[in-house]
Amino acid sequence: MSEHVLTIIGCGNPNRCDDGVGVYVAQQLLERQRSRPSRNIQIFDAGTDGMGVMFQARGSSALVIVDASKSGSEPGAIFEVPGDELESEPPASFNLHDFRWDHALHAGRQIFKNEFPSDVTVYLIEGHSTELGLGLSEPVADAAVRVIEMIEQRIARHEPK
Repeated sequence: MSEHVLTIIGCGNPNRCDDGVGVYVAQQLLERQRSRPSRNIQIFDAGTDGMGVMFQARGSSALVIVDASKSGSEPGAIFEVPGDELESEPPASFNLHDFRWDHALHAGRQIFKNEFPSDVTVYLIEGHSTELGLGLSEPVADAAVRVIEMIEQRIARHEPK
């Protein structure tokens, strides 16, 4: 396992309005990291590639995932959830489109064992619209800024002194 590597992965489909909030967060964090790169921080835009989540997380000491949710809560609501509460066994399928990040958490632990992070935090931002279209709604964009700030605080704590 890599020594003290924090991996941050944004998930979602930016062609479906608020469903792209995880991708937006990852892209904003990547842009900010360009001015102050760190060997201990990895940031990825996984889009809808659940398998990619599993492979990008391998070897990290901690993992943060950001995605949209559609639970019926107020748009822009932020949920910070331990990853083990959300991981689920993938369905028996030959279609990789059915393999999501929650499946990646379960499968990664099974396949990679100690090489897969046990410290997993998931930020879910309640979406307003997941219809075809570009851009985030105002409450989701505001929530994305708050999640970016929360993750930047985590990055600051993770950086070696």
